[in-house]
Amino acid sequence: MVERSGSITIMNGLSATTPAKTKKLGGYVGFSNYPNQVHRKAVKKGFYFTLMVVGESGLGKSTLVNTLFNIGLYPEKSDVTPSKETPKTIELQTLSADIEESGVKLTLSVIDTPGFGDFVNNEDSWKPILDNIEARYSAYLDQESRVNRSRVVDNRVHACIYFIAPTGHALKPLDVEFMKRLHTKVNLIPVIAKSDTLTEEEVATFKERILSDLSFHNIQIFKPTLYENDDPDTVAEVSEITSKIPFAVVGGTEELVVNGRKVRGRQYPWGVIEVDNEEHNDFVKLRQMLVRTNMEELKDYTDTVLYEKFRTDKLQSQGHVQDNTVFKEINPVTKMEEERQLHEAKMLKMEAEMKMVFQQKVQEKEQKLKNSEDELYARHKDLKEALEKQRQELEEKKKRLESGLRPMTDDKSKKKGFPFKQ
Repeated sequence: MVERSGSITIMNGLSATTPAKTKKLGGYVGFSNYPNQVHRKAVKKGFYFTLMVVGESGLGKSTLVNTLFNIGLYPEKSDVTPSKETPKTIELQTLSADIEESGVKLTLSVIDTPGFGDFVNNEDSWKPILDNIEARYSAYLDQESRVNRSRVVDNRVHACIYFIAPTGHALKPLDVEFMKRLHTKVNLIPVIAKSDTLTEEEVATFKERILSDLSFHNIQIFKPTLYENDDPDTVAEVSEITSKIPFAVVGGTEELVVNGRKVRGRQYPWGVIEVDNEEHNDFVKLRQMLVRTNMEELKDYTDTVLYEKFRTDKLQSQGHVQDNTVFKEINPVTKMEEERQLHEAKMLKMEAEMKMVFQQKVQEKEQKLKNSEDELYARHKDLKEALEKQRQELEEKKKRLESGLRPMTDDKSKKKGFPFKQ
């Protein structure tokens, strides 16, 4: 009996996939509205995003974050009382804010790393940052392992903006070491801080050197992904964003008036650097990738690749072993082929075992025959020696008879009284 349903053909209880056929509906069903249902649920629940910023002091980390999200997450420098004591270690600080735009709510968490790269000896300065990232992974793993998982809070780091000093030369050893240690743990987004201190030619050359260093040290940084069904406009947009990496950015929240219009930027004696002007810096492309187009991709890559690798390594280190065959999809044709191969392998093994037993029996039989042959040869030799001895005795008796000597008698003949006459 053959039953056809959609694109699956069922025969004798076994299913085989057939090429899918797209059918046109005669009327409106309504499942095309499913994305709107997901959208409503997501908007009601709200979104969350955790961003880490790492770089030396004075590179404008707090200013860039305030500029990215257009909020005063960090207080103004004038409002902060400078500390007289120089920090001896890296102190990670977490700032959070609930942002709402056009009815969409976002819970933003920013992890700052004051003190990074500010010491004479910066050896292992990356370790507190790596420990923090892994601790957040461990906390999420513990939540997943609970019996009651009704509310799982995701505090994992979804992206890390690494600020590179605008030296114009190449990556410093500290930059290379940090990114080598963390590129498998978090989505790295390198930016050239305060790029307005460099000319356009210096920025272009500096970007080439940075990319060359990253390639030489096999450091993976986040780049937007292109998909097969992307339209030409999306492909062009992603390609343009990728071409700007590493982003040369300028941060600034001060509003200035330029030619009768208000802009965010920095005032210099020679002119104004506009933050949102793509001809002046790459800030717009950074914000576009980080917030407008690839925020969900950053979170998805963190969950499915980076966290999954950490989770696998952690569970394996605890002695957990997974049988991958449990989750294997079974195709009847493939299953029959596997069983046939297993049967053939079993028959070959049995044949080899039978050959081995046969050879062993033959060797045992040959050994027995050899032993019997050796035994018969030894008996034949003994009999031959006995016959040769008897022949010699007879020859000796014959010679005595022929010479007229009496034959030798034994003691029994004398006792019975048979005299010997000469």
